[in-house]
Amino acid sequence: MPVRHKVQLGLVMAAFSILSLVHSLLRFRNFEAKGYDLGIFDQAVRQYALLKAPIVPVKGEDFHLLGDHFHPIIALFAPLYWIWDDPRMLNIGMIALLASSAVPVYLVVRSWFSHLPALLTAAGLLLWWPFQAIVNWDFHEIAFGVPLIAWVIWAIERRRFWLAAGLAAVLLTVREDMGATVLAVAAVLALRRAWAPAAVTAILGALGLWFAVGVVIPHFSPAGEFQYWEYTALGASATAAVITLVTRPWEAAVALFDHPLKVGLWLLHLVPLWLAPLLSPHILLTLPILLSRLWNDRLNVWSPVYQYDSILAPVMVLAAMDVIRRLHHRGRLIPGMPSRPQPPGRVRRRLPAALPATLLAAGIIGSLLAPQVFPYQRTLTGANWTLSERAEAHARAVEMIPDGACVEAADTAVPHLVDRTYVGLNGTTAEEHIEWLIIDDRVSELGGNDPLTPQQAFARAERLGFSTVSADDHGIWVLHRDVPQASKCAEYLR
Repeated sequence: MPVRHKVQLGLVMAAFSILSLVHSLLRFRNFEAKGYDLGIFDQAVRQYALLKAPIVPVKGEDFHLLGDHFHPIIALFAPLYWIWDDPRMLNIGMIALLASSAVPVYLVVRSWFSHLPALLTAAGLLLWWPFQAIVNWDFHEIAFGVPLIAWVIWAIERRRFWLAAGLAAVLLTVREDMGATVLAVAAVLALRRAWAPAAVTAILGALGLWFAVGVVIPHFSPAGEFQYWEYTALGASATAAVITLVTRPWEAAVALFDHPLKVGLWLLHLVPLWLAPLLSPHILLTLPILLSRLWNDRLNVWSPVYQYDSILAPVMVLAAMDVIRRLHHRGRLIPGMPSRPQPPGRVRRRLPAALPATLLAAGIIGSLLAPQVFPYQRTLTGANWTLSERAEAHARAVEMIPDGACVEAADTAVPHLVDRTYVGLNGTTAEEHIEWLIIDDRVSELGGNDPLTPQQAFARAERLGFSTVSADDHGIWVLHRDVPQASKCAEYLR
């Protein structure tokens, strides 16, 4: 690759990284980052950095995070805390992971076409809404899977099938449900007639899924089992869901499109890519994640603000370019369809640059006009540059909390306390240990798996004997009581 091409790709990655980091740091400064998920992952990785088990008070009293989800790969970020002991290190690390995914995407497209289509594809991917959505979420473990899945496709396209199998195996450490994605990798390898790597990958996927969901999570879970069966549209249990899929598949298919948010998610992923991903075998890699979301009972996971879209983005983009490659070089859409190789016509010559140019143009327009889907709009237009009075009130509240205290805080205050206190959300800490409370009375609920309302939090504070230190500072209250400091609170960060 010529040096100038490397420089141009580096500039694209640097521009994305700077914009993403500015947006992320503004969210933190403006008290928009939350305990769910930045506070949770900060506490886990911070404990790893201290060579301790990932006990996360934001999730609950003595809560071991591997009892919630299986993501040991996040421990790789522990050394970042030895450089700068701050939750924003997670933001920096995640943005670096996302930016790095441009490299395999560029290399794949460049091997099919030339530098310009590859550069446009990398730029379009980095500015696309799934990457903006995960940065706007502050942090999520799925970010580790984004460059990994892109490198898997690179290895498959280079016919380095055993390397693809090895990279897919690493996906198993990203999250417990990645076993299903690894099975999808096995299917793609089988389509390439790489039978041995496909078989090994399928075995690894099945074993990884069983090990995470059937062994590790139940071992550490307070309930002693995996607690995320949320697919009652298919059946009350996994067995019932399988029966539905086998005996009434049309019902399962209808459930993928039975809400405007679901339809919108399909359209946002596919229309800017001209629906082309649907004709590529690589689309198989997206199905485990897409299906698990759209069959889920929770409405919020159907919307285009979810972190999981980030791992779908490089697959969708490369799947679309795979179809363009077949059109460009062989004049056919469907693999196996008879066709004589022929020089590309004028229209087909323009396709490799036209599709990623469409994606990039959509990203630019969306980033300027549609903050609901492209949250960078607020940063690009300066809407989030000014510190609000609510944010200043949060800052005053956080400053009142002493180091080493045992505190329950508003979701938006938690990330600003994780580096120096034992902090949970309202209602998550053993009542005898709490010394300080920060309550936000302008939200409907205060966060967590079983969230309290502000009214419930105030009633609980009165019952526990708390006194008001700061009242209704733009909706933020600080309360305190004198109780002996619990040793686990003082020792949590040592």
